[in-house]
Amino acid sequence: MKLIGPFKQIVPMRGLALKGAISDNQLEIIKDGGILIENDKIRAIGNFPKMIAGAKGNAIEVHQLSGDHTCLPGFVDAHTHICYGGSRANDYAMRNSGKTYLEISKAGGGIWDTVTQTRKATKEALVKGIIKRAKRHLTNGVTTIEVKSGYGLSVTEELKMLYAIKQADQTLATDLVTTCLAAHMFPRDYNGNPEEYLEEMATNLLPILKEENLTDRIDAFIEEGAFTPEFIEPYFNKAQELGFDITVHADQFSTGGSEVAIRHNAISADHLEASTDREISLLANSDVVSVALPGASIGLGCAFTPARKLLDAGGALAIASDHNPGSAPMGDLLTQAAILGTFQKLSNAEVLAGITFRAAAALKLWDRGKLDEGFLADLSIFHTNDYKEVLYNQGNFKPCMVWKKGELVYDKHKH
Repeated sequence: MKLIGPFKQIVPMRGLALKGAISDNQLEIIKDGGILIENDKIRAIGNFPKMIAGAKGNAIEVHQLSGDHTCLPGFVDAHTHICYGGSRANDYAMRNSGKTYLEISKAGGGIWDTVTQTRKATKEALVKGIIKRAKRHLTNGVTTIEVKSGYGLSVTEELKMLYAIKQADQTLATDLVTTCLAAHMFPRDYNGNPEEYLEEMATNLLPILKEENLTDRIDAFIEEGAFTPEFIEPYFNKAQELGFDITVHADQFSTGGSEVAIRHNAISADHLEASTDREISLLANSDVVSVALPGASIGLGCAFTPARKLLDAGGALAIASDHNPGSAPMGDLLTQAAILGTFQKLSNAEVLAGITFRAAAALKLWDRGKLDEGFLADLSIFHTNDYKEVLYNQGNFKPCMVWKKGELVYDKHKH
């Protein structure tokens, strides 16, 4: 067993509701605390002086900290696209120069550009890219990362991406959660229509995913420029018949996707920048977790997800980075969450819940996102005596240490 402390503050994020608004005075703050770890899980949290006295004479490895430290749960990024080839720096420059999405696409940019570059990349190159981006996430306190396919858009190329994510996961301290996004856009080189493409994916790809245990999750981009609700329904039905969970890229530019998510009892509906009061009410009265992606709003220069309204209506709100080469290249979860909090007037408690236990719920992971007995010992540790400093610095204040499953996997002083 290991004992870590003393912490000026431990913010365990326990005892909080999955849905609805949270005020900062609802946060439990443990002062002069210690965390006892057994194997990969938390055994106990308590007063450090008492815990260290109890450790004497027992086979407990003590990691005594000097200076002021505050401990939060390891962060969970519930929506990323960090498996890709190439760059879209040209898209970014064109967009900021006033070009529209359609103009950029016609000039050879957009999602199809990344599809082309990802298809050209070897599996080994994709693995290398995932590892590089995931390691950067880890130094920012992110201990669980969802990763989507979706830049392959054929059975062979989607499988290449999913194999790459699985291989990267085996070498990383961070946990990767894989999602198949074969329904990202209709591939330009497909010899058929969108309905036939989705039927091919449902018939030829989904059974392989199940058989080889490559993912439990199926995603789709429901949007005017991607797939309509009518085309997606049979695809989702087949996925659910095979036992897959559903998540949806919903209401980014137009509405309709969130209703599909609710109808299919999806785990999450992600984006929601275009959601109106009607969609907000429907989502809040469902079990679907709403996932805000402020990185896409920053990258595209568009409105943020109506996070305040979703919370006030009683919804569950997670916050994710959407780290991708096109619309969200920054990939810094903490920075984006802090910015969203500023523009949407979210409490510290709501922002932290959005990147911890509520984000874990968006991935159906009930063993992380909180510091409590029996939960994974995933810790983000900051050099401060006040947790409020973390968001106050708007992402410029990074963890000094990160623990994953009871192991020290990042120490700022040793890097």
